Amino acid sequence: MFNVCPNCGEYSADKAIGPEGAYAACLKCGFLLKFIRLPLFIITGASGVGKSTVGLELAAKMNDVVVMESDILWRPEFDQPETNYSEYRETWLRVCKNISQAGKPVVLCGTGEPNQFEQCTERRYFSKLHYLALICDDHILASRMRKRPTRGALLQDEFIKEQIVFNHWLQNNAQNTEPTMTLLDISKITVDEAADGVAQWIRSLMNGSD
Repeated sequence: MFNVCPNCGEYSADKAIGPEGAYAACLKCGFLLKFIRLPLFIITGASGVGKSTVGLELAAKMNDVVVMESDILWRPEFDQPETNYSEYRETWLRVCKNISQAGKPVVLCGTGEPNQFEQCTERRYFSKLHYLALICDDHILASRMRKRPTRGALLQDEFIKEQIVFNHWLQNNAQNTEPTMTLLDISKITVDEAADGVAQWIRSLMNGSD
C-alpha cells in the first residue's frame, strides 16, 4: 500500500525522503506523501538463544511498541545467501514500515546482521535501526537446540555448530558492525529478566539516550 503513489499510481520503494523525513517524494511525478518516520528495533541472535521466547514476554510488557517474529514470513524462496537474503530483508522492512504508520515503533525478532538491513531500499523509511544481539554460553545454546524437533542427528549437530559459530561472531564483532550492536548475555538470567533488559534498552533509545 505505502509504496503506491496516490497521485500517479507508480509502485516503487525508491522514493526520495525529505531532509526531515516527514515526506516521501514519488520519483515519477514528484507527489509528496506524508509518513511517520520511526526507529526500528532489531533483536538478533543465534537460533535457539531465546529470541522468540523473550519476544513473547516483551510483547506482554510493552504496549507502546509492536513486537514481531520474523520467522512468520520465512519461505524457501527467501533462502538466498548469495544475495545476503536481500529480498527477505526488504519484505520485512516493508512490513515494519507500514505497521509503524500507526505511530508505534516495531521490534523485529530474528536472526540477522546489520549489513543485511542497512543496504536495503526500504531502510530509508526509518529514522534509525537499532540492533541488540542476545547471546549465551555455548553449552546452553546447544542444550536448547537439542530439545527441538530434528530431521536427523547429523543435520542437528551441523546446525548446532553453525549457530555456535554465529553466537561467537556476534560476541566478537558487535562493536565492529555499522551500526554497532548492543549485546545482552542471557545465560544466567530468567526470561522475565531478559525481557526487562530488552525493554530497558528500547526505552532508553526511545527517550533519546542513544
